[in-house]
Amino acid sequence: MSDVTLLGAETLRQAPKVLLHDHLDGGLRPATVVELAESTGYAGLPTTDADALGRWFREAADSGSLVSYLETFAHTCGVMQTEDALVRVAAEAVEDLAADGVAYAEVRYAPELFVERGLSLDAVIEAVQEGFAEGTRRVAAAGGRIVVRTLLCAMRQHARSLEIAELAVRYRDAGVAGFDIAGPEDGFPPTRNLDAFEYLRQNNAHFTIHAGEAFGLPSIWEAIQHCGAERLGHGVRIVEDIKTDSAGTVHLGRLASYVRDRRIPLEICPTSNVQTGTVPSLAEHPIGLLARLHFRVTVNTDNRLMSGCSMTSEFAALTATFGFGLEDLRWFTINAMKSAFLDFDSRLALINDVIKPGYAALA
Repeated sequence: MSDVTLLGAETLRQAPKVLLHDHLDGGLRPATVVELAESTGYAGLPTTDADALGRWFREAADSGSLVSYLETFAHTCGVMQTEDALVRVAAEAVEDLAADGVAYAEVRYAPELFVERGLSLDAVIEAVQEGFAEGTRRVAAAGGRIVVRTLLCAMRQHARSLEIAELAVRYRDAGVAGFDIAGPEDGFPPTRNLDAFEYLRQNNAHFTIHAGEAFGLPSIWEAIQHCGAERLGHGVRIVEDIKTDSAGTVHLGRLASYVRDRRIPLEICPTSNVQTGTVPSLAEHPIGLLARLHFRVTVNTDNRLMSGCSMTSEFAALTATFGFGLEDLRWFTINAMKSAFLDFDSRLALINDVIKPGYAALA
């Protein structure tokens, strides 16, 4: 590992970052939640004090259960049921990510969660895209630079995955980079959505799948071998197919070897994985082992509000826990950029013109 003694908070913030796994409805500013609740008539918040609300989200998400963790989204989704709210939340997300040093982000959300007050799925998508465009303009006006693309999620416990996949294809020239399934993993295997994944493959469309978080190796195997996932959302439980013998030699099972050999990206979200009980603690997180074994590891936030985190804080926690240095963070970042659902020329340009020079300037 690289020397980390000089990696202060500002250095980590300035480091160019690539974020592949970030939920729009999991990244609102607490003050925005309060203001939108008032303006939209949402009365379900546990408190209207912004600071206290931010603490409540983090504490409620610290349950050790993915199901309980997901329940916190009732409040964020509850205030995101109008076009104006969606535009605002999306624009602020872009500003917050840019301020955190993120150069490229894929932000995901499930359009079906924002139609309770009569919005159509198309209206939801168009409002979010308008917000991302507005946020990008604000960042540019302030002298910054960020590229943001969208992933559309289908909720795996519902029956709308093909419909959402069709929307991902319809809007792929308007900023939508790909598709995902989200929601409770245990009991809702990826193969319930085979028609959607077949449609996406026939249309040369990109998709990732939440797998290997709340459920283990069978979920990962289905996502890859039955559904054809290009990336694994979390995927951290691939470690269950890796064994270390008494002599300290590491042995990869056939699925783990396949994931590593095929360079299938793992969208790892360290703080979130601890919160949902996927791993007991950050110190016991397998990201260190997976990085040493040269899996295609990427670092992500998942839900910045619920986890009280940013890419900078995730990097800081990893450097403190595992001794990662700038060279390691650069490796994670280039891994992510290589894995982005963006055309090859654009990925290469961001690597050569933004990421590598940015890290060289900090070294």
